[in-house]
Amino acid sequence: QVQLVESGGGLVQAGGSLRLSCAASGLTSSRYAMGWFRQAPGKEREFVASTSTGGGSTYYADSVKGRFTISRDNAKNMVYLQMNSLKPEDTAVYYCAAEFLGSVRTLEAEYDYWGQGTQVTVSS
Repeated sequence: QVQLVESGGGLVQAGGSLRLSCAASGLTSSRYAMGWFRQAPGKEREFVASTSTGGGSTYYADSVKGRFTISRDNAKNMVYLQMNSLKPEDTAVYYCAAEFLGSVRTLEAEYDYWGQGTQVTVSS
């Protein structure tokens, strides 16, 4: 059974940093592209960042480019999202997602598995 479990969310002041983690089980993470999405209250879920199976390619939403960094450790079946210079508009539930043998994908429909999400709240 595939499971993706996010952690690392919390409350932080604007300008601060958080690192989200996603622990994958029930799959060989090196065969999956991984992505992060987020959903703010009253809004649709949106793409944040993605990384290819080996981590050699990454892609970011314009809104987080230069502030967020996605990385992965396939030996540990882990994916990370380092978030710096956080803004109140980054407040959302952040989700980890996996796509079998994928590349850097931005569409929800392209992902096969999803975590339950972790809340990130940025205060002004």
